[in-house]
Amino acid sequence: MKKTGILSTVALAAMFVTAILAGSCSGESYRRTDNGIIVQLNARSDFPGQTIRLQVINDRIIRVSAIPSGEFPETTSLMTIPRNEGNAEFTIEKGEDNVVLSTSLLSAKVSLRTGEVSFTGNDGTVFLAEQEGGGRSFMAVMAMDETGYAVRQQFESYPDEAIYGLGANQTSFMNLKGRDADLFQYNTQAVVPFIVSNRNYGILWDNNSRTKYGDIREWNELSSMKLYDVEGAEGGLTAVYAGRKSSSGVFTTRTEKEISYQFIPDLVKFPQGFSLADGRVTWEGSFESDFSGVHKFMFNSAGYAKLWIDGKLLFDRWRQCWNASTNYFSLPLEQGRRYPVKIEWIPDGGESYIALRYLTPLDEEEQQRISFWSEVADQIDYYFISGESMDGVISGYRTLTGKAPVMPRWAMGFWQSRQRYTNQEELLSVVREYRKRNIPFDNIVLDWQYWPIDKWGDHQFDSTRFPDPDGMIKTLHNDLNARIMISVWPKYYVGTENYEAMKNKGYLYMRNVEKERKDWIGYLSTFYDAFNEEARAAFWDQINSALYSRGIDAWWLDATEPDITSNLQMAERKAMMHPTALGSADRYFNAYALVQAQGVFEGQRATDPGNRVFILTRSAFAGLQRYSAANWSGDIAARWHDMAAQIPCGLNFSMSGIPWWTMDIGGFSVESRYHNPSREDMEEWRELMTRWHQYGAFVPLFRSHGEYPYREMYNTAPASHPAYKTMVEYNRLRYRLMPYIYSLAGHAWLRDYTIMRGLTMDFSGDMAVFDIADQYMFGPSLMVCPVTEYRARSRRVYLPAAYGWYDMRTGDHFAGGAEINAEAPYGYMPVFIREGSVIPFGPEIQHTFEKAADPLTLWVYTGADGSFTLYEDEGDNYNYENGAYSLINFTWSEDDNTLIIGAREGSYQGMPRERTINVVMVSEGQPVKLDFERTPDKSFTYSGEEIRLQFEK
Repeated sequence: MKKTGILSTVALAAMFVTAILAGSCSGESYRRTDNGIIVQLNARSDFPGQTIRLQVINDRIIRVSAIPSGEFPETTSLMTIPRNEGNAEFTIEKGEDNVVLSTSLLSAKVSLRTGEVSFTGNDGTVFLAEQEGGGRSFMAVMAMDETGYAVRQQFESYPDEAIYGLGANQTSFMNLKGRDADLFQYNTQAVVPFIVSNRNYGILWDNNSRTKYGDIREWNELSSMKLYDVEGAEGGLTAVYAGRKSSSGVFTTRTEKEISYQFIPDLVKFPQGFSLADGRVTWEGSFESDFSGVHKFMFNSAGYAKLWIDGKLLFDRWRQCWNASTNYFSLPLEQGRRYPVKIEWIPDGGESYIALRYLTPLDEEEQQRISFWSEVADQIDYYFISGESMDGVISGYRTLTGKAPVMPRWAMGFWQSRQRYTNQEELLSVVREYRKRNIPFDNIVLDWQYWPIDKWGDHQFDSTRFPDPDGMIKTLHNDLNARIMISVWPKYYVGTENYEAMKNKGYLYMRNVEKERKDWIGYLSTFYDAFNEEARAAFWDQINSALYSRGIDAWWLDATEPDITSNLQMAERKAMMHPTALGSADRYFNAYALVQAQGVFEGQRATDPGNRVFILTRSAFAGLQRYSAANWSGDIAARWHDMAAQIPCGLNFSMSGIPWWTMDIGGFSVESRYHNPSREDMEEWRELMTRWHQYGAFVPLFRSHGEYPYREMYNTAPASHPAYKTMVEYNRLRYRLMPYIYSLAGHAWLRDYTIMRGLTMDFSGDMAVFDIADQYMFGPSLMVCPVTEYRARSRRVYLPAAYGWYDMRTGDHFAGGAEINAEAPYGYMPVFIREGSVIPFGPEIQHTFEKAADPLTLWVYTGADGSFTLYEDEGDNYNYENGAYSLINFTWSEDDNTLIIGAREGSYQGMPRERTINVVMVSEGQPVKLDFERTPDKSFTYSGEEIRLQFEK
């Protein structure tokens, strides 16, 4: 009996395996692997030979790979971390014309006819489906000296879907649904090929090459339209070249069929003898399309540029002449109709750029799809990530790409920087002045050229300007309780000692040297190959011996796109970094910042394992967070528009899975009118700095930086001026909020939290928030509403519907689900606090390590249940990785008006065994303005045991 049972079981198992291997009777082939399934489409399918592989990472993450034929190549991912394969449980079920792989929480169905993959939750909800028919394409390409495919994968998208991520850019777009993005690293654009949807899924596109999201077509020159000059004659637009001053007269007038002056080689196309530095150009006429429908336009400009189409002013921009900005817009056009166009351009420099291009209408159904295209690959390769929330999806991203370490506590404080401190005494005097004025301060930044002018890459201090760098750093640490971050580039001047050392080992890209291209100072240079592991180690050894050994606290890794020479075409940018140690620059173009950060992170942790690493880098890539790196938004302009653009820039970057982001508070590049400003210009400058500081106090890293005028608060305005008073007030508010902010930093590691949050993350059921690009949540409680218009003293604010809201300044209560006109006097930026918030404020401090958060004051904003967990640790080491931290949970129950201070969990060296906790209650019927001198409603000593406080209703 037992023997017969065993034989029956074996026979059934054999039948099952045969079914799995053979597929259905129509001949489809699929087979189970240790961690998933491989499906090969047969001759009767729509795409014979195409093979799709699903690999289960965990219950919520499935990797999808596809090839047009043959066997899957062996690949190593730069963005993801090594993991144990084959540990997740899953089942496979055969359908009539599909096969379904299921975990406990997620199913992936593969069509045996088309290879199309769709993803469904365990409740039957469809998260995402590849385009009907598969939506994938492979085009054989030659990537420099390597073969591969240009690959594309399209997905269907629901009408009510909102999509975020892809890193940071300056487009001002928040919701990426139906948008396009050309994902290549550029100063002010940092690429992270990851998106997250309000439908609680994400896609991590594992490809290192230039990638396009959305429309993959190349831009058309205006010459492919019918163009008419200012008199109406067909053939081109009227271009008038004149002097910048009206008295200078016209230099020349000509007809132009293209406005295409985007790169250095294009500059020769300007009229010979015309001076860009002193000139002005106007293009005027009209265009006519052969198509009806929505046309897309790309307007690239440096200097001052205005664009009118059909009599409407669409853009009025300024950008520094050496770093053009790109603006995107769409217009519905009618076939055969002429549309007037006018451009006024003041180049504002001897090297400046401008271009206008367009795309014809795209089918709306295709425009609304989700699409990834990459320039070169061996396979389509992406990860589908599901979650219970958008936070859960981002947690899945970090499962794949690495945890975000807790940044050192001093990094949460105020950073002062400028371009640049030219000598030792100048730098020290700034920190002394902040201390003298009792303005909280933690970090000073030393920008480029602290080295001798002709020694870029040797990382040595110029002894004439920095005679005692060791003493300078000791003074900062010991006397001024401050830290220092220093600028380090992957760049070497020809002939320097470090250049020769790197060159002799074959670690340098040599094309820029061979082309004899000099930088803006006039020296020949190149970058090192950070894809080479040995070169990374050599780079670390150089900066360690020259800088870290002296006591440098943090690394500013500039130009990590890499920006070897600016304003060159894409093909030449890649040629300058080809080949890399891993392969062609085509294949690895977007990943330089990741491996550059890796080398510094791994070098410091090996050299000094106990000291937390802090890296600030101008470029980024998926996985950057695991190297304790933050991104800043690059060399943006000091203008109101640019300030506003940083809000969606920072939000989409944060929602790309990397929690640490900042910007140049005040903007980096400055119009010449501010160099010797009129009274009116000075007041605008001060207001711009004030509004930017208000906003900057509520981003993950609070860092002021830019070119002249000097950015120190006391250099911006005298102490009696409202600008100075307001900047100092918001600085002090930031430090009062340190228990809240540092807890967010802890949760970014502990719970994969996102600090700076698009409203959709917390209010995904409210469609009104999907496109909001000028409000956001800073942690769970604070909705920040920056003021981005000159002389504005109020602004429109939408209050999400799920909760009521309190004005932080006044304590007044507002119902959710409505738009209000919020007061915004000069000294105040609207901040609204969600009902149910418990916000811990600390004592007044001058730096983040001055003392523990004692007393701790809890401001409780009633109206809904809520909680907050205080995270604390030693602040500057990695002991937290081994459990050296504490958690205290604060919970407000609206039903019984009870505040519970939970029992402390965990411990760490230096933890306060007891502290005073104050409580301030705010309710709809009892508005309380934010006042740290206010007598608390309750006060008690907390020793680590649970305390319950009952309040009257």
